[in-house]
Amino acid sequence: MERNHFPPSDFGVGRLASQNQVMIFTKSTCCMCHTITTLFSRLGIKPTVYEIDHDPNAREMEKVLTRLGCKPAVPAVFISGKLVGGPNEVMTRHLNGTLIPFKK
Repeated sequence: MERNHFPPSDFGVGRLASQNQVMIFTKSTCCMCHTITTLFSRLGIKPTVYEIDHDPNAREMEKVLTRLGCKPAVPAVFISGKLVGGPNEVMTRHLNGTLIPFKK
């Protein structure tokens, strides 16, 4: 599956990702989710954070994120509706200066 092609029944993942400049899908008990969210905050960006473990469709949302290419499913970062990826992709982009294209 293409990284930005949302399945017809995506349990709100596509809508949430496309409605927010920076969207991070997380779980409340995930330390890496907290780390990635903190990174954005320290960069001066207030991401929208959606803790999927508080959603009744959490398992289905995790499956959608996994099918999109996030392994593990969270944290999953979207910028301008496009999937950036998980911690490895985020940190790689942060280190090479391409994480936040709209911030100068």
